Amino acid sequence: MLTRTHIETVRPRGQPVRLFDGSGLYLEVAPSGGRWWRFKYRFAGKERRVSLGVYPDVGLKEARERLEQARKLVASGIDPSEQRKAAKVALATGSDDTFEAVGREWFKLNEAKWAASHSSKIIERLERDVFPWIGRRPIGEITAPELLAVLRRIETRGAIDTAHRALQDCGRILRYAIATARAQHNVALNLRGALAPKVDKHLASVKDPAEVGALMQAIESYRGSFVTQCALRLAALTFVRPGELRAAEWCEINLQAAEWRIPAARMKKRQLHIVPLSTQGLAILRELHPLTGGGKYAFPSERTPQRPMSENTVNAALRRMGYTKEEMTGHGFRSMASTLLNEQGWNRDAIERQLAHAERDEVRAAYNYAEFLPERRKMVQAWADYLERLTHEQRGSTDSSLIGFEHRITSRLAGERLHSTMSRQSTLKGEDAHEQSR
Repeated sequence: MLTRTHIETVRPRGQPVRLFDGSGLYLEVAPSGGRWWRFKYRFAGKERRVSLGVYPDVGLKEARERLEQARKLVASGIDPSEQRKAAKVALATGSDDTFEAVGREWFKLNEAKWAASHSSKIIERLERDVFPWIGRRPIGEITAPELLAVLRRIETRGAIDTAHRALQDCGRILRYAIATARAQHNVALNLRGALAPKVDKHLASVKDPAEVGALMQAIESYRGSFVTQCALRLAALTFVRPGELRAAEWCEINLQAAEWRIPAARMKKRQLHIVPLSTQGLAILRELHPLTGGGKYAFPSERTPQRPMSENTVNAALRRMGYTKEEMTGHGFRSMASTLLNEQGWNRDAIERQLAHAERDEVRAAYNYAEFLPERRKMVQAWADYLERLTHEQRGSTDSSLIGFEHRITSRLAGERLHSTMSRQSTLKGEDAHEQSR
């Protein structure tokens, strides 16, 4: 820990001198004699620094207070450096303090770390359900009842989940407004419990082992596009998100290393995701490569190889196989794998990492993309073997059923032939007796 005496006794040298106080706070003494308080921290996996003022204008006590404020921003998911830049931009452009102006500023600041599909949903939700009602109001004057009235309008059309998401968005905007000194209170916090509870919607999925075997057998017997069939098979083996699967690029897949590395830019949470490939998964990709390996996408559109397959292709294939949207969806492969792997006793954390579910601690998450990788390799191979076994069992059951059906048909036909023969013989005998009586 630094003291004022220690700070005063340090003299400039030929290169910058750093005096560390703790928790990332240090005083940098430049060769010219200037002294700046700086905060070193990590955000989204990268080391960053932000200035907290010049000594002695900002003393040790105040520097520590500013440090705590900056640490709270990081804990809240706000980069102090970016927050400062945004405040400067707002000042330079004369940006007002209305809810919409601050909301768009917050959105612009965070947009880069979100997937395009996620960011578009957020801004569309704000533009449709929030900005028209309170967008022109000064953000620091908005009250809890006023915000609740906005959310009630969403509730009245039955969009309960959207209302909760809008509340979450508004809470983050208000938190950003507090950080940039344009509001003092986050009134969204006062609305917890004020909305109708969300009804969790579980995406349709088959989970009974016999039904899973039937599904895999149906995929194996699929008579549509070969590329689509490969996508269905790989969806079951890797249980990645449908969007991650259909946009898979050959440059991401290393067949020798048995790995598929999905870059952060294509992931929902903007984090690199490593997908171990089973021997069955590798076989599918090797079989597919001669057909699509000359292009960018592993699963290109049927219309043009310059685009990935449509987001509806997998679901349409499932419908073609006879599965309704209430029975199975492309996203349902994830739920299917998660449920059965948990039941089989695999490490829950390894399953969650394989599903690429978000790590709450963003800094920790940046280093954990390869966490549990050896165990996940074993798990993915065991899962592929399990699906293969269920498929074989289902095929055997189907074959037995067909044999029994054929036996019943043969017996029935034989019986009908015997009955026909006996009837004909009976008729002939009757005719002979009649002739003799004449």
